[in-house]
Amino acid sequence: MTDKISFDTPLYVLAPLAGFTDLPFRSVVKKFGADLTVSEMLSSNALAYGSEKTIKMLEKSPLEDPYSVQISASDPEIARRAVEVLNAQEGIDVIDLNCGCPVPKVFGHGSGSALLDDLPRLTEILHTIKEHTNKSTVSAKIRLGVTEKNHVQIAQEIEGTGVDFIAVHGRTRAGKFKAPVDYDAIAEIKEAVSIPVIANGDIDSYEKAQWVLEHTKADGIMIGRGAVGAPWIFHQLKTGSSDIALSLKHEIIMEHYDKMVAFYGAHGVAMFRKHTHTYSKGFEGASVLRDKVNHISDIGQYRDVLDDFFGNAAVAQR
Repeated sequence: MTDKISFDTPLYVLAPLAGFTDLPFRSVVKKFGADLTVSEMLSSNALAYGSEKTIKMLEKSPLEDPYSVQISASDPEIARRAVEVLNAQEGIDVIDLNCGCPVPKVFGHGSGSALLDDLPRLTEILHTIKEHTNKSTVSAKIRLGVTEKNHVQIAQEIEGTGVDFIAVHGRTRAGKFKAPVDYDAIAEIKEAVSIPVIANGDIDSYEKAQWVLEHTKADGIMIGRGAVGAPWIFHQLKTGSSDIALSLKHEIIMEHYDKMVAFYGAHGVAMFRKHTHTYSKGFEGASVLRDKVNHISDIGQYRDVLDDFFGNAAVAQR
């Protein structure tokens, strides 16, 4: 495992989240406290066949060090070809195999959480990645099973492939994102394997993160949806305090907007509307703000509206 990734203290990881954890968002959470960022999930097929769109998704911020790239795979040979494409890319420290995505399209292709029903194939793919990668670290992200839990067996089989750590989403595939997260099961995995275990699922506040670490004895936590609209959760974890000034929220929001425009150009304005909606939750005048930005496409005008809204909220707090 790379010396850039240490489990001496809990590792705070931004989970891959399609449509949200793009380069601008990852660079913001990295700057404000995340230890490890992970790319959006990339198809091994798309990598193996040289999809330009997928190759672009490998781009990372200079701040993202260390950096993990997550791939989905259902075929060991395609996984090998995808790894060879990644081998040619500088700045990647971790290759992560997604063994948890519940989305029907992914599951139907035999990748994501479908691998949990075929452990020989899952372990063969991981062996293939380990054998052919030139990156320092290989990890896997799992769920507890497909319809029934067999989480300890899954984790032990994965450990046997020589991977460096696992991240565990505490639901089965059938549980999607609605069933209660089984933190006891994550604790059972931690007890059953000797490699580091990262806990994932419904970690949406500083207090919840502290509780999950204590309850599961995990070596770190991975936060996805809990960071959308609140990327400062990583700052809270890093500083060991739930206190967060509105002035810092304002700074983070503006940084995120500027990064979006820098990366996507004028299209970044429209893309930022969904973030504006989540950032403004709970603020007085949020619905007026949302309505206003839905009709703005000018980069400077949108920035001024954002700056005024969150800047004034920060001033009012003083």
